[in-house]
Amino acid sequence: MPFVRIDLLRGKDSSYRSKLGKAVYDALSSIGAPENDRFQVIAEHDTDGLIFDRTYLGIDRGDNFVSVQITFNEGRTLDQKKALYKAIVKNMGDSVGMRPQDVFVNLVETKKENWSFGNGEAQYAT
Repeated sequence: MPFVRIDLLRGKDSSYRSKLGKAVYDALSSIGAPENDRFQVIAEHDTDGLIFDRTYLGIDRGDNFVSVQITFNEGRTLDQKKALYKAIVKNMGDSVGMRPQDVFVNLVETKKENWSFGNGEAQYAT
């Protein structure tokens, strides 16, 4: 049920982008996301299309900045969310050498009835 959007500055090859997507998918799997539930948009932007503060909260962000937005069902604990943040950063570091300070994560929680995976149906609605 997670829908992932990954945004980064233009200039990375398809292998790099694919590894970012896998890093997030693997992290979500580690906190219980269903197998094969992989729906992602990975978009590159010019510098005027991805705006981020390079020093907000004393964090030194660079040109490899990546924004990860995950929309998923509500109900995860704070500990699960913290574990997810750490897993995403670790996986991106392991796969593409991403610095932890360049990874921005935003979670959006929604009710199960707010999803349709096709056929005009609300598969998870009760």
